[in-house]
Amino acid sequence: MTTFEYDVAIVGAGTSGCYAAATIAGAGYDVVIVERKDEAEAGHIACGDALKGADKFPESIPKSQIEGSFTNTEVDHGQFEIPQENVVLDIPVPGELAVIDRYEYGRRLLEGAERAGTTFHYDTVVQDVRQDGDGRVRGFDATKQGEHRRYEADVVLDGAGALSLLQDKADFEGTTFDTNVRYSQFSSAYREVIEVDEPVEWSDALVFKPTKRSAGYLWYFPRTPTEINVGLGFQMNEEPMRLVADLREDVRNRPELKNATVKDKLGAALPTRRPYDSAVAPGYMAIGDAAAHVNPISGGGIAGAAYAGQYAGEQAIEALEDGDVSERALWRYNERVMEHYGGRYAALDIYNIFSTAYDLDDLIALLASLPAEKLSDALYSGSANVGLGLKIRVLIRSFGHWDTLKNLYETKGLADRLLDHYETYPSSPGGFPEWQRKRDRIMDDIYAKTGADAKY
Repeated sequence: MTTFEYDVAIVGAGTSGCYAAATIAGAGYDVVIVERKDEAEAGHIACGDALKGADKFPESIPKSQIEGSFTNTEVDHGQFEIPQENVVLDIPVPGELAVIDRYEYGRRLLEGAERAGTTFHYDTVVQDVRQDGDGRVRGFDATKQGEHRRYEADVVLDGAGALSLLQDKADFEGTTFDTNVRYSQFSSAYREVIEVDEPVEWSDALVFKPTKRSAGYLWYFPRTPTEINVGLGFQMNEEPMRLVADLREDVRNRPELKNATVKDKLGAALPTRRPYDSAVAPGYMAIGDAAAHVNPISGGGIAGAAYAGQYAGEQAIEALEDGDVSERALWRYNERVMEHYGGRYAALDIYNIFSTAYDLDDLIALLASLPAEKLSDALYSGSANVGLGLKIRVLIRSFGHWDTLKNLYETKGLADRLLDHYETYPSSPGGFPEWQRKRDRIMDDIYAKTGADAKY
């Protein structure tokens, strides 16, 4: 068995892993990224390819390094199709937005991390986690083409994506690390990149569409006017969908996509849950999808993963400099995630919970009656203010669904209360249990109000 020793070992060469590596290597530390794909395939990841916040990225791999992968910067709104109500909602999207070539983006991340001094071990599959008797993570075991390898590091960063194997193997008893994670809190998704003969009219929009199933959704993101990223997914707590067949059927039924040819296809799991309450343990931090740093409604996770990588990288540097990789020493990473977007994502997840308690047709009819600008506010900020005049308009348009509407507004109040609570996220592990208890009481109120089954 070959043994490798590094200051920091990172599992996964995705967005969070590359940004973390570039941050740490740029400070002069020895960093390795262990990636299960081979060198040619690395960077090829199933993704919606829509990048919200395209103007804001950490400087360890700056925007100038990755913007060559931006293939469509003309998109400025969402287009939500509701065939059951014969309605199309135009939803403004605040901030800069781009659709990217995900493989080219991934390759540029790899180049940026390597330029900073990161070592890459491709075609290497992690098998187990190495821990001390006191629970501190010391590294992991892996194989490369049948060869057994051991990685030893002061800090391990888990960027292995949703449903990470590392978290299945590690023993987090006695730590704050979030183990309240279940298969049903994730979605299964499939996407294709298709090419069509004629430009689509909606090349400046991200197109969304509910499926006929309560937890299914479709998306059409134009990389160019003739190259479209199309995808479909379902919540894993629901009956599985025939992802490929259902997607192809919808593509065939759209006249503008006639004679579409498939250029690429891939599947993945993604979190549709709140961010982990704590993503740290002694010697260990989870980053990006591996800590559910994803907008649970839109599925957008690229920008969040980039900043999670930066925050974890900076915390690892501080821990290495102090010679202390305890949970307390790594805690500031949790705080920064919650301050930046974690609380907002947790509030957005309440609307996912709300949706599980109602009939699909009722929800879609209600959605069709809501103002697009307020949907935009809720989608990206986790909250939206509604004045008296707007309430009257909504009441008129939502006739027949007033009970659901009333519960939605009451749920919004509880989501706002939850968002406020996340602003009190503790500054050390000592305050964590009481913070969780108060948060869980808010969640109990949300389940009682919505009638939904407990998600956590």
